[in-house]
Amino acid sequence: MEPALVLPPDPDERWDLATQVGVTSAVVHTLEIGDGRRPSDYDTLLRWKNRFANAGIDLAVVEGSVPLTDATRLGTPGRDEEIEEFCRFLRNLGRLGVSVVCYDWMAGVRWARTATSVPARGGSLTSAYDNDQMRRGPEPDIPEITAADLWANLEYFLERVVPVAEEAGVKLGLHPDDPPRESVRGVPRIINSVEAYERVLDIVPSEHNGITFCQGNFAAMGVDVPETIRRFGDRINFVHFRDVDGDADSFVETWHDNGPTDMRAAIEAYRDVGFDGPIRPDHVPTMAGEANDNPGYETKGRLFAIGYLKGLLETAATE
Repeated sequence: MEPALVLPPDPDERWDLATQVGVTSAVVHTLEIGDGRRPSDYDTLLRWKNRFANAGIDLAVVEGSVPLTDATRLGTPGRDEEIEEFCRFLRNLGRLGVSVVCYDWMAGVRWARTATSVPARGGSLTSAYDNDQMRRGPEPDIPEITAADLWANLEYFLERVVPVAEEAGVKLGLHPDDPPRESVRGVPRIINSVEAYERVLDIVPSEHNGITFCQGNFAAMGVDVPETIRRFGDRINFVHFRDVDGDADSFVETWHDNGPTDMRAAIEAYRDVGFDGPIRPDHVPTMAGEANDNPGYETKGRLFAIGYLKGLLETAATE
């Protein structure tokens, strides 16, 4: 397994901290770009790749900041042009040796939380979701869509991009809906169960059509996380290492060492299925001295989580 951290494409102190704690793999995420860029051109991606390489870091994953919007998820005008751009993006990443792209199929309402300052251990802050509060808000202004439409649009997308991903040598990792509910504010969600993932993997049977195994979302589904890791095996292409306390209707993010999931058993399950891809801490607590301007992605919690993760990995490797 390859411990990784979300880092911005432009060097700053976080790059130094990452290398100081022994991390040599980076995930570039929309949250760390800051200006909404979703570059797909070779030259921009090449500059990113070389900046990281010059600092001794491998750009392993591009997540979030991918050329994919609701035009493709909803099947509205512009979908085919966007899919063509996504395919160019995959080809360019393949030329640069970037191995994984993480994407999602959440339309209208994306990542949803109702609180981002819930007190946790020692006065740290985490985020939470409460559907009773969420459902009272306005429905997003998007064209009417059904779950069947979302499935049809996902099939349309995968049938066109997976062959390109295979040619490029880039693995796709579909992230679960967060939260993994049947709907959020009237908009259906479909990537919300183990059975849904089995359907996705059957659309185009290929190791390049795989899963971003976000442990927190699978925990919110109510499944046994280590057992589910073993169930999907080599179709797991990327891992988000995190945990929640609760279910898809109501949950709170937890410290990585203080949630209900047996994290050591999860790491052992990845080892047992031969997973050797990138794994990164996700949704960390905001700690003392941090502003909580970027809930779930402040720096100190990430450093704690990567140390905890590396300890578990070393333990699993010696067994």
